[in-house]
Amino acid sequence: MRDLKHRWLLWGILAGLAFLSACRLYNLEKKLDPSDADFLSKVRYIITSEERKIFLELPDFDKPKFIEDFWKRRDPDPATEENEFKTEYFKRINLATQYFIGEGTPGWLTDRGRIYVLYGPPTEKTTRPMSGDVYSRCGEVWLYDIYPVVFVDQTCTGTFKLATFDLSMLKDINSMFGMTQADTRKTSSQEKKTFDFNADLKITAREPQRLEGMVVLELLYERIWYTSQGKKMWTTLETVLELRDAKNELIWSQKLSSELSLSEAELEDKSGKSYKIEVPLLVQDETKIAKLGQGKSLLQITMTNKTGGETVKKVLEFK
Repeated sequence: MRDLKHRWLLWGILAGLAFLSACRLYNLEKKLDPSDADFLSKVRYIITSEERKIFLELPDFDKPKFIEDFWKRRDPDPATEENEFKTEYFKRINLATQYFIGEGTPGWLTDRGRIYVLYGPPTEKTTRPMSGDVYSRCGEVWLYDIYPVVFVDQTCTGTFKLATFDLSMLKDINSMFGMTQADTRKTSSQEKKTFDFNADLKITAREPQRLEGMVVLELLYERIWYTSQGKKMWTTLETVLELRDAKNELIWSQKLSSELSLSEAELEDKSGKSYKIEVPLLVQDETKIAKLGQGKSLLQITMTNKTGGETVKKVLEFK
């Protein structure tokens, strides 16, 4: 009975953490400027949850580079000037906007629009007239080769809802260059898992002449890229931390290098576990501490995985 209570407590804690994380990302999304918000909205069908999290947590000045790399990862032929995937994706969004009007939302955001964007035009389309069956009074059936996708307008008012929920048979049929949303996620992570980390700042003492705290950085072992050397996997993580006041003046900084070395067995055993870096923060300057209370101060964290050269930046608001 005690074990069962502990499990329920653990599940409750995990659910609470997931809820807090979702709320934090939601609040970050609300603060996006119009161009970044438009990008995130337009790529909703193909962006992974990891990519979305990274994008939302990036400083504003790093978001354009993320967008550029986002499309590069999906370019089927980097040797050509045109990104065929990007061109086709936005072509389908524009066509869906023209075709599926009258549902009170942009055409590409409707159920029919989503399927059109992901799978393209059907090979055949049949419109069903009114019938006695309340669940199929009005509707459309799209055929992709021999596979049907059914949309139902139960009230016959022009609002069509997807009634086919298993789309696995469409995996390789007329989708975005063979990539549905799930396939895109697989492809973007097959070559290289997304490097990312979580950051937290804990203030333990705050006085007029002394500010003390701890910066805690955590990242999953499987999201770190390693170099194989003999029977060991190793890499170096370089981290730069900068605490700046509202005028962007540097208050505190720290640079550190963390070396990891594990056997393949050790790395496999650490699957799902996190590598933690703790960085003490100490400021003993009354003038600098006073500046932190004058407006919005930020802690900027830049981490580079030397194997692969990936760099991720995070910004925490200092409170």
